[in-house]
Amino acid sequence: SQGHKLKVDGHSMIGAATGRRKARIALDVGEEPVHFKNPHLPHTRSEMALPLIAGDEVIGALTVQSTEEAAFTDDDVTVLQAVADQLAIAIHNARLHLQNQRLLAQAERNARLLAAAAQVGQEVTSILDLDELLHKTVDIICDAYGFYYAGVFLIDETGEWAVLRAGRGEAGAAMVSQGHKLKVGGLSMIGTAISQRKARIALDVGEEPVHFKNPHLPHTRSEMALPLIAGNEVIGALTVQSVEEAAFSEEDINALQSMADQLAVAISNAQLLKELEAAHEQLVQAKTFEVIATATGEAIHWVGNKAAPIPGSVARISEDFVRYMALARVLIDEAPPELREHEFAQILTEAAEEIASRGSFLEDALAELKTHPLKRLRKMLSVESIFEDLEIIEGSARAILNIKEDLIGPARKRKAELVDLKDLLKETIASMGIPDDVARTLFSDDLPPVRADRTQLNRVFVNLIKNGIEAMADVENPRLFVWARRADDPGFVVVDVTDSGCGIPPDQLDQIWMAFYTTKGDRGGTGLGLPACAQIVGQLGGKINVESDVGVGTTFSVLLPVAKEEQEEG
Repeated sequence: SQGHKLKVDGHSMIGAATGRRKARIALDVGEEPVHFKNPHLPHTRSEMALPLIAGDEVIGALTVQSTEEAAFTDDDVTVLQAVADQLAIAIHNARLHLQNQRLLAQAERNARLLAAAAQVGQEVTSILDLDELLHKTVDIICDAYGFYYAGVFLIDETGEWAVLRAGRGEAGAAMVSQGHKLKVGGLSMIGTAISQRKARIALDVGEEPVHFKNPHLPHTRSEMALPLIAGNEVIGALTVQSVEEAAFSEEDINALQSMADQLAVAISNAQLLKELEAAHEQLVQAKTFEVIATATGEAIHWVGNKAAPIPGSVARISEDFVRYMALARVLIDEAPPELREHEFAQILTEAAEEIASRGSFLEDALAELKTHPLKRLRKMLSVESIFEDLEIIEGSARAILNIKEDLIGPARKRKAELVDLKDLLKETIASMGIPDDVARTLFSDDLPPVRADRTQLNRVFVNLIKNGIEAMADVENPRLFVWARRADDPGFVVVDVTDSGCGIPPDQLDQIWMAFYTTKGDRGGTGLGLPACAQIVGQLGGKINVESDVGVGTTFSVLLPVAKEEQEEG
């Protein structure tokens, strides 16, 4: 327990035996010039030291001591030398076994490190969501190495603080939620590693002058902070902590630095992708508003055409109303007194007087009516024509209101969420009140969700299904088929909307995507529905294809990317 040791070839029996590679015998230790007088063995009178030789290597010595002088015979020497030789072989073999065990353990650990490094390399190149990437990395490091804690810090926009973005376990989650951050260049391993652009290793944190004593991690005994460098820029740092002192071997440091380098590149790529997506969304909105601005002239012209019938219809309805009131006024004036006192008659009288106060409308209308025979009056005063004019006004007003949504809808800020296409399509068809014998659906069992704004995606399918129903208006047995399935490209799903309608002529297939172009003729339509659908789907990273046979029907195929979450699981 005191670590007793004797110098090889020094002033002792053991030193002489090991230094000269042969047995040393003292029949009387008091007369032995190289005897070491051991205070723990005061009664020794004779001693024999036998070298332990394995192969050509002296690995130690065996000492045998007696309380009697001249205690060792030649036979004793022979037997003990044989024992020493066997002991030397046994010790040598034990050392080889221990060495082999250590080498095997180190090989296994190195294999785990290589596997972890490979896994990190594979994961970081396939994960483009920054938060998922960081949490996955700290979990892999702790699981593969058995470390107490790992965390990833990223430098904030000011460049003054390193903010914890992902940490292992409950401690890490708590610190992330609290916005834990360390000053760049401050009194911490992370701050120092970032400012100095090199790894900082504390084999004993108690002796480390820049160690930050974290109350969430009380058991940390050694720590390593590795800077995350992408190109020439330090973007953050990786901290790895252990409950053991001197826990990091040279292999650990090299493997973790390699991981840190890969992680830095992956983080930089994920941040770049996020910036590109934000820039793309801004560009899409800008382009959308540019298209709206370009279409404004056409929209004004279109609205003018739709509004043109309204004044005429209003004038005819007003004229017919005044004529009916003129007739009512005559009948009330010639009615018996008791009838004129009826409350309904009084209401008509008051209405006629109000019209009369606005001008000579009633007198002029009555004068005109008196010039015509009854047959002509019946044609002039047609209730059916009044309802026709009301329908014209309603249709024009509705079309003008609809154009607003077709123009502005795609530019609205989107709220992306996971959308189950089967549920969405079933709800859409049900809400449109399409008979079951007309609409038929088919959904594949492995249909994955998509990430989209549910309202806008619903508008796409409402528009396509509505177009299909309208195209079958004159078909004797209309049939609509909606088929949703995985596309040939596993990263996409496709939804076909097929009708048995009149079809679209080949020379019009390219024009249907142009704003204000419509194939519906006098059946109405703004000519903005399909362009809006194409724009919404395009913003999602998909596209719409169309195939049509005149007299047979049309199929619109909506290709949408599978949600990233589903692609990664797959």
